[in-house]
Amino acid sequence: MLPLITNPVALQYHQQMRQSYRVLVADDHPIVLEGIKQILGETPNIIIGGDARTGEEVLSKVRQGGWDVLVLDFSMPGLHGLNLIRQIKRENPKLPVLILSMYAEDQFAVESLKRGASGYITKESAPGELVKAIRKVCAGGTYISAQLAENLAENLAPPQEQFTHHTLSGREHEVLCRIGEGQSLTDIAEALAISVKTVSTYRARVLDKMRLKSTADLIRYALQHRLVK
Repeated sequence: MLPLITNPVALQYHQQMRQSYRVLVADDHPIVLEGIKQILGETPNIIIGGDARTGEEVLSKVRQGGWDVLVLDFSMPGLHGLNLIRQIKRENPKLPVLILSMYAEDQFAVESLKRGASGYITKESAPGELVKAIRKVCAGGTYISAQLAENLAENLAPPQEQFTHHTLSGREHEVLCRIGEGQSLTDIAEALAISVKTVSTYRARVLDKMRLKSTADLIRYALQHRLVK
């Protein structure tokens, strides 16, 4: 008698391994297409049900039905990319679409997911990652790489406060700090080996960029933001 599996994670994995997935593979490059078919053909519970080499052929075979997942090259002859994803999902919203692309994730991954794709991996990924992605999207999940997940998290995080002194050039920032320390324009000119007139010009630029009105305002700002010791 087989042992009873009670661990939820182990149970889900066991169920996935028992279930077979019928895959439609779409890529217009014969070498890539055959490589994908070989990888998946050697994988338990994954069946290569068919292939397509143009966007129109993809739509035709999707309409025939019977697929558990579509592995789709982002760039296909004819209808392709985001428009092809949108058309597929319009006609068959329940079909998981896994994008396998030569383009970096930061270029098209997010837009592909917005159009309805269930996952996005690059052709540089290891074969095992493709198999993992197929199983995940077939189980109803969304597959993205760890790097893309990190990038998305950073984009969703609240923006850090932007301080006006970050807009200053290196020399302008130095003049601000010296003013904050209480140095006179003459002292700054001597320290930087420039004319007092040039220091005055820098001071005016700093006031304009930071939208402040006086030297006192600059000193106060520098102290508040700990720009001086």
